[in-house]
Amino acid sequence: MKNLQKNEQVDALQEERNIFNARLQRRSFLQYAGVGAAGIALIAAGCKKNRRDEMMPSGVTLDFKDDFGVLNYAYALEQLEAAFYIQVASNPPATFSPTEKAYFQDIQFHEIAHREFFKKALGPAAIAGLEVDFSSINFLDRSSVLGAAKAFEDLGVAAYNGAGVRIKSDTYLTLAGQIVSVEARHAAYIRDLISNGSFADLPSLTALNSNDAGGLDGALTPDKVLGIAGKYIKTKINVINL
Repeated sequence: MKNLQKNEQVDALQEERNIFNARLQRRSFLQYAGVGAAGIALIAAGCKKNRRDEMMPSGVTLDFKDDFGVLNYAYALEQLEAAFYIQVASNPPATFSPTEKAYFQDIQFHEIAHREFFKKALGPAAIAGLEVDFSSINFLDRSSVLGAAKAFEDLGVAAYNGAGVRIKSDTYLTLAGQIVSVEARHAAYIRDLISNGSFADLPSLTALNSNDAGGLDGALTPDKVLGIAGKYIKTKINVINL
């Protein structure tokens, strides 16, 4: 059993490498979100930014003193989402329909593209890879997987909405807006799988402070987001200048 699980993990990692050794085609984030020249500008800025990865003995540090701190924050969350969807797509619940399996494959590619985009854009300023903990999720159970996916997507949308006010660069703010729109599409699809017709419902988590009257998705500050996401992250994340 252990050998089988190990082989599955190796296969998933190899599949992930193959994704980025080949063209992503329609699943490419730069094409999907229409980043174009703005994305190239961000990548160039990240490569020119001569900052070492701020590591602490007990984990990684998110320094919110500038836009790169916010981008690293987004990168951390995209690492978490990508890791989750890679695991689901590599071995989906048996009760998933062929269409659902295909959609989760697509979401996997989107999240990997988001993660890799931030990693390349940040360059030497990027934080290290995070170690995740999905022990609370039963990946063989449909309800458990959909519930976790819903929580990740709602949290991701709220995180981007809450971090937008901290971004000073118009280019970076535009990019964040393009990414959060994709995350919101994911959230809508997952909601509809759980309850048909509920795709436009707002997050039910009271912590997301959704505004039902105004038709607005919730927004959460980084400290609240990381507090919720911490359940799934083994690596200690230190936050400064928040």
